[in-house]
Amino acid sequence: MTLIIHRNGERANVAGPANSFTGTVTISPVISTPKPASIRAVDVTFAPGGRTFWHRHPLGQTLRVMSGMGLVALRGEAPQVIRPGDTVFIPPHVEHWHGATATTAMNHIAFQEEPDGETVWLDEVSEDDFTRTPA
Repeated sequence: MTLIIHRNGERANVAGPANSFTGTVTISPVISTPKPASIRAVDVTFAPGGRTFWHRHPLGQTLRVMSGMGLVALRGEAPQVIRPGDTVFIPPHVEHWHGATATTAMNHIAFQEEPDGETVWLDEVSEDDFTRTPA
């Protein structure tokens, strides 16, 4: 096995695709491990108002907030505020969204295992769900 080093700047950032994100979102790859490991991690920056669509992961997802202030919500629940240093675990198959607040950008690193399935993208987060008073 050979050591793998991804040097800063070697891999391009991409815009969050319009079928999975609302607003301005930039995704920077962190790691997609070779099998038998199955960890995928991305560094995601959301401009104010930027957010994911509703989605779920087969083995759950962990978010580590690096800067700014954001929101995370489970389907049917009010969003919760997340801040730098917070770590959030969303259980397997639970529908959720996450992103910036309406006025503050947010950056997080998202980690998930994807051995037998990919992220399932669902519908866009409505303005009512996004602007719902945080819990």
